[in-house]
Amino acid sequence: MNTRVFTDIAEHIRNATHTSFEVKTTKPLSGGDINRAFLLQGASQNYFVKLNRPDLIEMFAAEFAGLNELAQTQTVKIPHPVTFGQTKDASFLVLEFVELKRATPKSEALFGRQLAQLHLQKQPYFGWKIDNTIGSTRQANASSQNWVTFWREQRLGFQLNLAAKKGYEGNLQMLGAKLCERLDDFFSDYTPQPSLLHGDLWGGNAAVDSDNNPVIFDPACYYGDRETDLAMTELFGGFGQNFYAAYNEVWKLDAGYKTRKTLYNLYHILNHCVLFGGGYAVQAEQMMRKLLI
Repeated sequence: MNTRVFTDIAEHIRNATHTSFEVKTTKPLSGGDINRAFLLQGASQNYFVKLNRPDLIEMFAAEFAGLNELAQTQTVKIPHPVTFGQTKDASFLVLEFVELKRATPKSEALFGRQLAQLHLQKQPYFGWKIDNTIGSTRQANASSQNWVTFWREQRLGFQLNLAAKKGYEGNLQMLGAKLCERLDDFFSDYTPQPSLLHGDLWGGNAAVDSDNNPVIFDPACYYGDRETDLAMTELFGGFGQNFYAAYNEVWKLDAGYKTRKTLYNLYHILNHCVLFGGGYAVQAEQMMRKLLI
């Protein structure tokens, strides 16, 4: 990595924090598929930095805004967002560096309660103030007062259109069209409220700090049905029963969640189909057939 990039980032850090900072060492970090990550170490302060192409600065701008909005709820701990910007060679996002470790049963229960408190804070509409990204895919967030319309047009429909452009037609599109037509059926006795969502809450985007406080990061925020966050925690695993039991103690999930979680996770599987192809198209078709029974 060109050291000039880190020199430029250090200047942005100084301007944002109004403190002196010089990069002493840099250390590549693993864990992400979309961005490169580094630990920037100074004399007395360390920072976590994400890097990508210069033209992807809007992706980091949206993540910075999402982290700030999550932090303002004072529910789950968020790595403090320091600054973001663009150099000649890269766009970047700088966060507080937090030493992370795996959750304990006690911290999982605390996370469940904190996430429920985050979701309980009502929001004015479905959508968000700006579009952002889910993985590296644009996530449309135009505001709506109708959740079913929002999910049909800006989540399932949006991903189905992207899949068609990638050549995934036939059964995937036929089943998708049928499901979109019948979407109201899943909400006949359930009216979701708009909640601030993490938006990409799989096990790789949650951990605990050295004091066992839950920490979440890498959000794809918007205002939507809280069930979508819970559904994604089940998609790839990593969350124990203490987490779900504690969440339900604060705000019990509706019985229809058992069906709707497949509907909500279909969005992420379609996105994986668009990004990675392979067996995700088959998995998406299987999920749609299950929902259409």
